[in-house]
Amino acid sequence: MALHSAIARVTERIVARSKPTRDGYLARLDRAAEAGPARAHLSCGNQAHAYAATGPDKGALADARAPHLGIVTAYNDMLSAHQPYETYPEAIRRAARAAGGTAQVAGGVPAMCDGVTQGRAGMELSLFSRDVIALSAGVAMSHDCFDAAVWLGICDKIVPGLVIAAASFGHVPAVFIPAGPMTSGLPNDEKARVRQAFATGQASREELMAAEMASYHGPGTCTFYGTANTNQMLMEFMGLHLPGASFINPGTPLRTALTDAAVARALAITRLGNDYRPAGRILDERAFVNGIVGLMATGGSTNLVLHLPAMARAAGILLDPQDFSEISAAVPLMARVYPNGIADVNHFHAAGGLAYMIGELLEAGLLHDDVRTVAGDGLARYTQEPKLRDGTLEWEPGPRHSGNDRILRPASDPFQPSGGLIRLTGNLGQAVIKASAVKPEHLRIEAPARVFDSQEAVRAAFRAGEFTADTVVVVRFQGPRANGMPELHALTPVLSVLLDRGLKIALVTDGRMSGASGKVPAAIHLSPEAADGGPLARLRDGDILRLDAAAGVLEAPGIDLDAREPVRPDLSANGFGVGRELFAAFRAHVGAAPDGASVLL
Repeated sequence: MALHSAIARVTERIVARSKPTRDGYLARLDRAAEAGPARAHLSCGNQAHAYAATGPDKGALADARAPHLGIVTAYNDMLSAHQPYETYPEAIRRAARAAGGTAQVAGGVPAMCDGVTQGRAGMELSLFSRDVIALSAGVAMSHDCFDAAVWLGICDKIVPGLVIAAASFGHVPAVFIPAGPMTSGLPNDEKARVRQAFATGQASREELMAAEMASYHGPGTCTFYGTANTNQMLMEFMGLHLPGASFINPGTPLRTALTDAAVARALAITRLGNDYRPAGRILDERAFVNGIVGLMATGGSTNLVLHLPAMARAAGILLDPQDFSEISAAVPLMARVYPNGIADVNHFHAAGGLAYMIGELLEAGLLHDDVRTVAGDGLARYTQEPKLRDGTLEWEPGPRHSGNDRILRPASDPFQPSGGLIRLTGNLGQAVIKASAVKPEHLRIEAPARVFDSQEAVRAAFRAGEFTADTVVVVRFQGPRANGMPELHALTPVLSVLLDRGLKIALVTDGRMSGASGKVPAAIHLSPEAADGGPLARLRDGDILRLDAAAGVLEAPGIDLDAREPVRPDLSANGFGVGRELFAAFRAHVGAAPDGASVLL
């Protein structure tokens, strides 16, 4: 199938826009690769330090003939998704020996759980943790001992931070190894029902706790389709996972076999062999376009609209919000996974999952097949799914038909004709809205603004019964310069209650919503942010705002915002507590949301 004209047009525009930075990046990559295996340039003293504690691998490392893997791990057991990684280093070392190589933990990176910090001050470190992860991984890889690297990370900021680091060491082959989702627990719609009941006083804290514990109940990734599982989808669409690796549950024989195979594959694609696949060549313009297509087709997390530009910049590629909007308009929504539906990722995988989706999108001309991946050349390799046959890992053709058309539909008969991520522009600046989970009748609202400077102030107004009419709830001073751009997921239950009461409600903010953004229309990532004196800082209670997702409009019609002085609140309280004082330099130097809100790029 010929490539869809919109996908071709956007790709060509990205290539042209990025040529100076991409050319410079590739030149640096090639110089590093031409220097040969890094260990050959280490002195005997350098090597002795590196290998002192490697035990049975010491001899092979000293001979320097076998390929050597660096392991960068985001293990901790605060994150259920990362808890299985506790035993991975030793398993990877065993698999490396079996494949004729060696492996060593190069370093660890921090990994915070957004589920723990939602609505708390710690969430103000969340977005910045992505860049800290990239920096930490850079320190790990700076030992310069490794012929390839395996990257252990899953959740919200961790995978983007690791990809930034892998791109920065783009001459080193990189394979990302997932740990898989937890098994299904309490259905997501029931969890949401209990949360809303608690918000209105109709459920007790004990009932809420019971529901939450039944939802998040064991090792593995949370099963809703938020940022963590969107990351896993991206790693397949962008060719950094082995095919079909994303959604196999932890602790299963197939999960173990895929981890062993990932190690063997990483050893096979080093410069020492005949199939050298440096990470920076895999992460090209086509791979990022494929990632955006996957984001739209699955109704994935809006957080990736921030992360993908930052990841791309690390590889010399410049993405623009318009790229996302045009791709979204061309790509059908093929999946309904909570919060866009009632299914979880285990149900999605059972219905055909990523292998089915990639096959459908390739057939529709909506993906680049002519890409390099860690598994081989061509994205069609990812239409296969892994199976264990008599203890042997094999890949077989994936399903060609959906196993449940309430969860997964063909590209020719989708849930919606477009991906549902829409760029909004107007006299308030530019923002994005995820429309895939929002009912069509809620996608346009014109109503008075109620302006708040914190999400807690919104919740207090809700508890006081102050929302009795159609309202656009504005929460400003939530951008990266103001307070690190926390997710505002704690607002979801109260705003959902207002919507269910029959009010027209929308959220407008320079902050983020959760990767599990749901049924309330939310114009997010508004830029310029209020802390930079953007139009949002000039709004007043009662100003009429218009949000029209179909038209791509977010505006305060008839108001000359430039004639008003921006509000300049005291933000000093954002600078202290739970480590926030350590991130003052980040808040002072962070880039704008459309560019990825990074301090590094």
